[in-house]
Amino acid sequence: MHSYSAEFLKAIPKTDLHVHLDGSLRLSTLIDLAGQYDVQLPSFTEAGMKELVFKDSYRNLDEYLNGFRWTTAVMQHREALRRVAYELAMDNAAEGVRYLEVRFAPQLHMSVDLSFEDVLRAVDDGLRTAAREISSSSPDLPQFNYGIIVCAMRFFTAAFSRYYATLAAGLQFSTLREIQQLASYELARAAVRLRDTSDIQIVGFDLAGSERGNPAGVHSRAFAHAHENFLHKTVHAGEAYGPESIFQAITILHADRIGHGLHLFDAEMIENPDIADPDRYVERLANSIAETRTAVEVCLTSNLQTSPDIADIKHHSLARMLDRGISVTLCTDNRLVSGTTVTDEIQLAVDSFDIPPETLRNIVIHGFKRSFYYGTYAEKRRYVRGIIDYYDKISQNFLRKRR
Repeated sequence: MHSYSAEFLKAIPKTDLHVHLDGSLRLSTLIDLAGQYDVQLPSFTEAGMKELVFKDSYRNLDEYLNGFRWTTAVMQHREALRRVAYELAMDNAAEGVRYLEVRFAPQLHMSVDLSFEDVLRAVDDGLRTAAREISSSSPDLPQFNYGIIVCAMRFFTAAFSRYYATLAAGLQFSTLREIQQLASYELARAAVRLRDTSDIQIVGFDLAGSERGNPAGVHSRAFAHAHENFLHKTVHAGEAYGPESIFQAITILHADRIGHGLHLFDAEMIENPDIADPDRYVERLANSIAETRTAVEVCLTSNLQTSPDIADIKHHSLARMLDRGISVTLCTDNRLVSGTTVTDEIQLAVDSFDIPPETLRNIVIHGFKRSFYYGTYAEKRRYVRGIIDYYDKISQNFLRKRR
C-alpha cells in the first residue's frame, strides 16, 4: 500500500464534481437559518442533530435522505440560498478544492416569491462572490472556478406531483409518468434558456432520485433537449440499481458522466430476461465506459452509508474501475449528510486501496479534465494545464521533503 500525508492530500489541487447543495450546509448554518425562518428542527444543537439526523452510519437510503427535509426547509429564501452556496465554496477552497460543480433541484426551492431564475441567481451569486474572494486572496494558487448542475428528479413528493398535475390540466397529461416527463422537460428548457440569456454559470443537467421503479426513459425528452443544445449531462445511476440503469443513462440520456456507478459490475442485479449472458453484458458495458472516457463520480462514504450490503469498503467497485482503466473522480455527494470532505474521500481511497502516485495523480486530474467547465475548450485546456503543472510542483516539493 502506498501512503500519503494528510498535508500532501490537502495541498494538491482538487475538484468536487458531485456535491449536492442541499446536502452540504454547515450544520451551524442549518441551525441558524432554522431559527431565522422559524423551522422546527429535531434539535437546535449540533450534537443533537448529529445524534438524531446526521449520523455516522444509516440503516438505509431512506434514513439517509431524511436529513434533506430539514435542509431544504431552510433553503426557501433567496438570502439563504446565497449564503449556503457561498459557504460551500469557501469550505471547499479551505481544503484545496479549486474547481467545484454544485448540483441541486431548483423545483424544491421555487415558490410564488422565488422564480426559477431567482433561485439560480441566488446560488450563482453566492458561488461567484466566493470565487472572487478566493482567487484574490490566493493569487499564487490556481484560479478557483465553479459550475452549476440543474437536477431533474426521477420522482416527486405528493405535493410536488399535485403542482404539476394542476399545471398539466387541460394539456391531457394524466398519469404520474407523464407529469414527471413534463416536469423534467420544462426544467431542461428553462436551464438551456437561462444559460443562453444570462451569465449564470449553468454547466450541466442531471437526473437524481430513487432509480428502482423510476426508469431513465421517462426523462428521455428532457435529456434530448439538453443534448441538442450542447448542455452537458450527468446521471445518478448504479447507486441503488444495477448495470442496466447505467446502460440506460448512457444510451437513452446521453450521459457524459455517471453519478456513483457503484453497481456497475454486479451482474446478479440484472433483471432483463433478454440479457442472456449478464457477465458478458457487464464486461462490455465497463469496457465501453472506459473506452469512451465516460467519467464515474465515485462517492465512497455515501455509498457505504446507503448500501448496507457493502460490509467492507474493500468490496467497493472502485478498485475494479481502476483496474479496467475507467476514468474516475472522487466526490463527496453530501458534505453534511455524509459528514465528509473531498480530502477525507481521497484519504479513505488511498487508505483502503493500493493507489500508486501515478494513479492518484490521474484520479485528481480526471476531475479537472472531465469537468463541465464554464468556458471554451481552449480556455479549459489552459486551465487544466496550469492545474497539472501545479500538482506536479506540489508533488515534487513533498518528494524532496521525504528525502
